[in-house]
Amino acid sequence: MSEAEQVPASAPEAASAVILDALNATDSNGTEALNATAKFVATPEGTALAYGSLVFMALLPIFFGALRSVTCSKSKELGENEYDSGFRNSADMPETITSRDAARFPIIASCTLFGLYLFFKVFSQEYINLLLSVYFFVLGVLALSHTMSPLMSRIFPVSLPNKQYQLLFTQGSGESKEEIVNYEFDTKNLVCLLISSVVGVWYLLKKHWIANNLFGLAFALNGVELLHLNNVSTGCILLGGLFVYDVFWVFGTNVMVTVAKSFEAPIKLVFPQDLLEKGLEANNFAMLGLGDIVIPGIFIALLLRFDVSLKKNSRTYFYSSFLAYIFGLGLTIFVMHTFKHAQPALLYLVPACVGFPVVVALFKGELTEMFRYEESPPEEAGTKEDSSASDKKDQ
Repeated sequence: MSEAEQVPASAPEAASAVILDALNATDSNGTEALNATAKFVATPEGTALAYGSLVFMALLPIFFGALRSVTCSKSKELGENEYDSGFRNSADMPETITSRDAARFPIIASCTLFGLYLFFKVFSQEYINLLLSVYFFVLGVLALSHTMSPLMSRIFPVSLPNKQYQLLFTQGSGESKEEIVNYEFDTKNLVCLLISSVVGVWYLLKKHWIANNLFGLAFALNGVELLHLNNVSTGCILLGGLFVYDVFWVFGTNVMVTVAKSFEAPIKLVFPQDLLEKGLEANNFAMLGLGDIVIPGIFIALLLRFDVSLKKNSRTYFYSSFLAYIFGLGLTIFVMHTFKHAQPALLYLVPACVGFPVVVALFKGELTEMFRYEESPPEEAGTKEDSSASDKKDQ
């Protein structure tokens, strides 16, 4: 099962490919790694607990990330650069994926995956993973802090002062001065950052599976929230391309398996099958790559925003795709255990997550309306808002 990841909203497409591709790589291999190390025979109870927990954990970032993507989208349409979900700056705005980006992504992901494969073949795995650990430590702390911020805003004691801060780096002087970094944050954000840093140090030193999952859930939720498909057609192109990508690299070569076994980073969710026997020190893990969460998740989030745009006080397409995801993931686990072989989860998730909503749209006579739904990139949304305000002023 598997594939994956979260990327900062402002990161370029190539960076997105690096992380999501690596995630993709791990998932399908995660299950193979599980089967390959099956000297420990898991009990039926332990297996059920492990896979049930993985399914539950996978649903959390999709559900809450989709809800947060609606708020994020509304802020984008208003041309705002802040909403209550973390550091208030342009990096918090969603990254819009166009059809061109979607078509290129499987190619970029394949090149990145093969590059990682060659990298692990040529260089020492120990040093590569040390660099990756530091890199994902920084990303994980920021992602977890961003994820915790809305909760912190609700539980932060009113009696404590909430001071405002700004971190500003500029280049040049006078009229040629250019902003490099401009972060605005407050005391609540600093508390989130402190808690996230503790988790980060725990992960860096112990590589504990709970710390890994906290970072993994944060990456997945941020990915679903901040990576926006601009329309349903783009979603179909992206999911279709990664469907082929996942099947080819899992069944056609050993590249993905090799990378997955070598890659030590919080780009997968894990849960021990021997938890009942060994407690928190258990070490025989079932795995699910973040790609199997983020890729379908951003499509499900798009359908939720489409539901909202219909203004019918209904979430038909969101719930149908959400249930389809549960069905597809369950089918992946069933097939994997039946044939005792790693499975590319997108092989089952893509047809389910695309097919169910399309059938519902056909039944309701809204298929054309679904495929005509379009979202504008943040800069265009801001331009439209400014233009509208200018027109009102002229009148």
